[in-house]
Amino acid sequence: MNNSTDLKTTNPPSHELQKQESPTPEGAEPTRETRLYRPHVDILDSADKVTLRVNLPGVNEERTDLTLEKNILTIRGHIDPPHYEGFELVYGEYGVGDFERSFQLTNEIDREGIQASVRNGILTVELPKVKQASKQKITVAAG
Repeated sequence: MNNSTDLKTTNPPSHELQKQESPTPEGAEPTRETRLYRPHVDILDSADKVTLRVNLPGVNEERTDLTLEKNILTIRGHIDPPHYEGFELVYGEYGVGDFERSFQLTNEIDREGIQASVRNGILTVELPKVKQASKQKITVAAG
């Protein structure tokens, strides 16, 4: 986690509140025919943990996937496009698609203690900090 994040106390312009579509990396092919969005995240830091609050509207616990690989925590949320029985969507402003966001974890995070829960479209990920090891003297034996 980067502790040098600028925190703004003013409201961002309205265009910053809209969902941001993530581009497909160069040379990569999408595996689903849907848009991919970068969800908004609040990062909260305390003495014993870092908490992520991720905005995943329409995503429940069965459609949420968290993976940790080589210090990279990746959060994915999957949404299937709505089907309107007996209707055809002629205009829609709400972009439907999947969500994905990745974070590089520092060594101060206890990987075994990570917990996550989702409620009302907000995913909360708790990243406990490792307990600081106390300094100890190691005795060196002769030969």
